[in-house]
Amino acid sequence: MFSPDMYQLLDFGEGRRLERFGPLVLDRASPAAEKEGKGDPDAWRRADARFDQTWQCRGDLPERWAIAHGKVMFELKRTEFGHLGVFPEQAANWDWLEERLRAERAPIKVLNLFAYTGGSTLAAAAAGAEVVHVDAARNIVAWARRNGELSGLADAPIRWIAEDAMKFVRRELRRGNRYDAVILDPPSYGHGAHGEVWRLSKHLPKLLAMCDELTAGRRRFVLLTCHTPGFGPERLRDILAETLGDLGTVLAAELTIRAATGRRLPAGVVARWEEETGRRIVGRRIGLP
Repeated sequence: MFSPDMYQLLDFGEGRRLERFGPLVLDRASPAAEKEGKGDPDAWRRADARFDQTWQCRGDLPERWAIAHGKVMFELKRTEFGHLGVFPEQAANWDWLEERLRAERAPIKVLNLFAYTGGSTLAAAAAGAEVVHVDAARNIVAWARRNGELSGLADAPIRWIAEDAMKFVRRELRRGNRYDAVILDPPSYGHGAHGEVWRLSKHLPKLLAMCDELTAGRRRFVLLTCHTPGFGPERLRDILAETLGDLGTVLAAELTIRAATGRRLPAGVVARWEEETGRRIVGRRIGLP
């Protein structure tokens, strides 16, 4: 998890979330908080910047700054879409990745698809894995590489690939390349570097079926996160169970972030397939403490 001085959800409500990212307190939109009231209205006065189609900043703020999650460093910046370069709810998955990979007797080969600015890539590499990082946007891959340099992982065994996820997986299958684990954080909709269209509801089962083939006979785990309406824990669990036909454990749950007020903000869904001698389907809540 993040230490409170690096990241903290201070409050949420009325369709907004108030967060501390290092030295800056930021007020951004949050559809998951639309039906909630603010728990601490006074806290919102501390915001250094608010995003509402554009950024409105109070005072002179740094264009770029950095926060840390364990050994992994993230360069942050205020983008035109309101994003900053990190999704804090993923910290629970990074903690799990580190624990899971350090338990391996030998380094394993991990494929990270829709890999964004590299949180899972760098968590896996720091734990000793060989990682192939794939994202369709070249500027985002470059951002991830900068995070790797900031984290002291410039020489880690990471391949940085700017390419459409489906196209890359198809080519890896043709080449005969195989992996021990796959991480996916697909968007609801998206476009590849050459106009390839991604629609989660249509393409996710097909991509997972290819990942099944890509890891056949050697799969340790598959980690899937999702932020698409209509894809709750049960549905995501069933998709993993159906597409990864080998015996294994499938866990699915809500991702949440606990605010300083004690309330929890929904932040997507996570599903994990792990190698086991027999299948059992279980579910529980996973979130930041």
